[in-house]
Amino acid sequence: MPIAHKTIAVALLLASATFLPAQTAEIRDSRNIRTGSLIPDEGYSDQPYIVKASDGAWVCVITTGPGVEGAGGQHVVTRRSTDRGKTWSEAIDVEPSNGPEASYAVLLKVPYGRIYVFYNHNTDNTRRIIGDKPAYRDGWVTRVDSQGHFVFKYSDDNGKTWSGQRHEVPQRDFAIDLANAYQGKIKFFWTVGRAFIHQNAGYIPLHKVGGFGEGFFTSSEGVTLRSDNILTERDPAKLRWVTWPEGDKGLRTPEGGGPIAEEQSYSVLSDGSVFCVYRTIDGHSAFSYSRDGGKSWEPPEYMRYADGRLMKHPRAANFSWRCENGKYLYWFHNHGGRFIREHPRRRTIAYEDRNPVWLVGGVEADSAHGKIIRWSQPEIILYDDDPIIRMSYPDLVEDAGRYYLTETQKDIARVHEIDAGLLNGLWSQLDGATPTAAKDGLRLSLPQPGQTMPQTVDAPPFPVFIQRSRRSDYGSADLRAGFSIEARISLRSLDPGQIIADNRTAEGKGFALLTAPNGTVELILNDGQTENRWASDAGFLKPNQPHHIVATVDGGPKVITFIIDGKLCEGGDQRQFGWGRFNPNYRGPTGDKTLRLGPTLSALRIYGRALRTSEAIANYRAQ
Repeated sequence: MPIAHKTIAVALLLASATFLPAQTAEIRDSRNIRTGSLIPDEGYSDQPYIVKASDGAWVCVITTGPGVEGAGGQHVVTRRSTDRGKTWSEAIDVEPSNGPEASYAVLLKVPYGRIYVFYNHNTDNTRRIIGDKPAYRDGWVTRVDSQGHFVFKYSDDNGKTWSGQRHEVPQRDFAIDLANAYQGKIKFFWTVGRAFIHQNAGYIPLHKVGGFGEGFFTSSEGVTLRSDNILTERDPAKLRWVTWPEGDKGLRTPEGGGPIAEEQSYSVLSDGSVFCVYRTIDGHSAFSYSRDGGKSWEPPEYMRYADGRLMKHPRAANFSWRCENGKYLYWFHNHGGRFIREHPRRRTIAYEDRNPVWLVGGVEADSAHGKIIRWSQPEIILYDDDPIIRMSYPDLVEDAGRYYLTETQKDIARVHEIDAGLLNGLWSQLDGATPTAAKDGLRLSLPQPGQTMPQTVDAPPFPVFIQRSRRSDYGSADLRAGFSIEARISLRSLDPGQIIADNRTAEGKGFALLTAPNGTVELILNDGQTENRWASDAGFLKPNQPHHIVATVDGGPKVITFIIDGKLCEGGDQRQFGWGRFNPNYRGPTGDKTLRLGPTLSALRIYGRALRTSEAIANYRAQ
């Protein structure tokens, strides 16, 4: 094309283009992990855990190395931050990269300011371990970062340097150790999460392993290493250690559960009880309470919401934390159930789908045995645009009333400030206060006072999800928009195809909320180029009964959720996922200028943003 003609063509393009007013890139969503602050590493990046030092700095320990997980050169380092994770000091080696593997560290700060770091160490430089056939064809495992010796070093200068000498923590033989390929002479184990202080003693979590095969660890259980004098004794050689619980069995799955019970996470309740939650391959995480400081544990159960429904979770870290306000938070992934438990390859398939991350809030309640935790329904707290990315091994940091989460994808670790309003919403689900309906973003509310429900109405304006950017290539900008439809209905039958709300054009462009097979409600989204649909769980809707439905399209993580009568659809026994993904190229729900309403509808609200789970539940309670 001649230059003059090309100039005219570009001018015409610019004149006709629709740009974001001042937007040059995608809208920022703080839940997107790529908006977080980086924690530097050497390549591999795992378990970024933080304590606040006595001088106010954050001290972060991380397992890193130039290769992938388990490769040579893997070692433990720490860094300090004095600006809440925005920037970090140079790495300080706890162990050098040219020594035996050092891995999977947790921190404990004692009252007089010393910081301990506990970790796996391949002290004997063992280069292979007996493994199960056929998972290991020749019977040998060459990844050696989950065996050896459990050791510690310490810092008396707020994490700026670490003691030169390494000290071992003795661990008592359990049945799982004596049954391994070395009869306990070599122990298999690792640790995650937080060490903690309770009853004037220090507790270090440890996860014992029975062997290596399909899914890497073939059996596991949890114990704690307890020192009754670590809070005051400064001579590391004089520290006393016991392995709890008593007996020769650690925390395992509930009766009838599988052989995996690992990555135990502990919280101390206000009455001195200890709560522990951990991952399994049963499709649900397990939990237990100890009423005697970890010496013994109540029979384990699977995690449940306060309404009694089981929580779903794969084989991924799921941690709980007690916050400074005395309430609790719990990190998990909200899918699984029998679809993992009954899978022929459940040991390995259960590692998948750690994106997005969901968070629930907890408050204490009384029981016949002591305090327990009641858990809210969940919110999406973090996500990545790549649905296969796996984020895990978090830590929670509170600083000056603000909340931060760390996480890692095994390649990049980050710090994220979390919206305190979202957390307060989780806790408010359980506080019994009278809720009010959300008003922010409300674009349509029917019927109007003194009016009956119309059959048609002018469609409200809907958000645009994808729009042309100001980039030099004029490519798309993801506005990370969303919307929610709230409906009150009463169905005479559960026949599919009954319209609740529909703005679709003759070509099908727009959205429709309608009844679907198996007594469900389905949301159809069509922008003229893509069509997406997702249905609620079966079993919620009953004929001739009033129901409250909130269908939410969240353009951050690209997820559709249904909340029916105040309960988030989590899939039940019908499907692994109660929430569904929609096409990331979806442009929005704008369709016909007229919105058609079904005769089963008694009230309707449409929001030009995605309601949070807590808001949808509050709307239901306030109706």
